Amino acid sequence: MLAIAPPMTTAMTDPASPLAIVVLAAGKGTRMKSDLHKVLHPIAGRPMLMHLLASAAELAPQHQVVVAGHGRDQLEKALAGAATIAVQDPQLGTGHAVQQAEAALAGFEGDVLILYGDVPFVRAETMRAMLERLHGADNPAVVVLGFEPADTLQYGRVIAQNGVVAKMVEHKDASEAERACRLCNSGLMAVRGSELFGLLARVGNDNAQGEYYLTDIVNVANGDGRVCAVVVTDDADEVMGINSRGELAIAEARWQDKRRAAAMADGATLVAPETVWFAWDTKVGRDVTIEQNVVFGPGVTVADKVVIHAFSHIEGGSLHEGVSVGPFARIRPGSVLEEGSRIGNFVEMKATRLGKGAKANHLTYLGDADVGESANIGAGTITCNYDGYFKHKTVIGARAFIGSNSSLIAPIKIGADAIVAAGSAVSRDVSDGELRLVRAEQLIKPGWADQFHDAMKKKKADKAKG
Repeated sequence: MLAIAPPMTTAMTDPASPLAIVVLAAGKGTRMKSDLHKVLHPIAGRPMLMHLLASAAELAPQHQVVVAGHGRDQLEKALAGAATIAVQDPQLGTGHAVQQAEAALAGFEGDVLILYGDVPFVRAETMRAMLERLHGADNPAVVVLGFEPADTLQYGRVIAQNGVVAKMVEHKDASEAERACRLCNSGLMAVRGSELFGLLARVGNDNAQGEYYLTDIVNVANGDGRVCAVVVTDDADEVMGINSRGELAIAEARWQDKRRAAAMADGATLVAPETVWFAWDTKVGRDVTIEQNVVFGPGVTVADKVVIHAFSHIEGGSLHEGVSVGPFARIRPGSVLEEGSRIGNFVEMKATRLGKGAKANHLTYLGDADVGESANIGAGTITCNYDGYFKHKTVIGARAFIGSNSSLIAPIKIGADAIVAAGSAVSRDVSDGELRLVRAEQLIKPGWADQFHDAMKKKKADKAKG
């Protein structure tokens, strides 16, 4: 929920103004103690920066500018042209950081949202509320997103009355009376592009840090007699900043809690919710049962009435209606389990289609394979899909029966209704309805084992006597 100050006059500016996003991501992230850029650390399998940009994308911005410093090359690779990179060097504060976007936004007079790459969970709804307030009847120069945390810690304060900001002050520069104020500054702002850089040009660095604070544009605008407004979010998690591994873990846990609750609200049963881990894009249908210690990587779709047994790991797979998985199963990217199919304990699939009603119940590896409808894959079967240089395909026809402990050496095709006898190493195609048995001839030596044991026992006894 958001608290928004009421308009103060009857005039109204155009709410359909073009939008630009400026994301600050120039910090060194020293507390992460990592070679990976701070904003690229993943939450639910997705870099935190991408969580933020996905929310911003709902507002269809015309421009996206990411202000970088340390790790610029990593950001460029991750963004792959989705945003303009502006460089802050040296780093002289948040106001100075936003100034680096001026060239990228030259001539842009629409709205500008200023966001932070390490504050990834700001909702599109909240961004939209800030922009609507920017076009309120009192025509505010700046809109600030505020929040009231349980512990105000070192946050800057927003001194406001009836939603109108009287003063912005950093914690280190605040008086005791100002620190008693519980309304804190998230750092997020909405400003018109036609005014932003003019306000920034007037910001000084006469403060405890000797930096150019972005928050000071509010004080500059107030000095001009302009109105500056605050929009307050009731969800402090939304503006949670992530600066350390500990905070990253807390953010992950909070995200997972919300996703688990959403899955259950949508009709899935989680037997032990706290042990199930979703990815950012996991899709789960109704009447799905997910047992303990199941982990989803990115790219998983689970249809209705699927059962996923305990200790299974699923990434990049599609599970159709009525599928059963696990326990202790692994599904890797590119795999599809069609309606009513099943994989059991210690079965791994990679880039494989398991046809309708097909099953592989135990101890099996299926890689680069196409398994037909109602086929049965016996325990210990593997598709030998890699020759050390190239991957090769295995095709198993409908209703085929693959006996236990078989090796199917790709490229190979097993026909419909064919049977591969247990223990076979098959390197040539098997025709429809054919039995293929590939085993070495058994050698029988009656009494040999008894003679062997007698000889070994005598040898061991002689050795013990010394």
